[in-house]
Amino acid sequence: MLAHQTRKHEVRPGITGWAQVNGRNAITWEEKFKLDVWYVDNWSLWLDIKIIAMTVWKILKREGISQSGQATMEEFKGSFDHSVNG
Repeated sequence: MLAHQTRKHEVRPGITGWAQVNGRNAITWEEKFKLDVWYVDNWSLWLDIKIIAMTVWKILKREGISQSGQATMEEFKGSFDHSVNG
């Protein structure tokens, strides 16, 4: 995990999250890390309420459950995105 990606640990984990409602298993690990850091930078009570509402909607629609060609998503094998300084 790159230094900027560890920022995701600046907030306590929850039962859902920004990355989960914006693709979950259908997006790459790099995209998940970027969304997690965005959440840290933009946290608010309103955003958490929005995430909970979006989670209910995604569950009902069954979106983002699996990545193309995978049962869920590819295994995390480390981070290779060196384009962002961290």
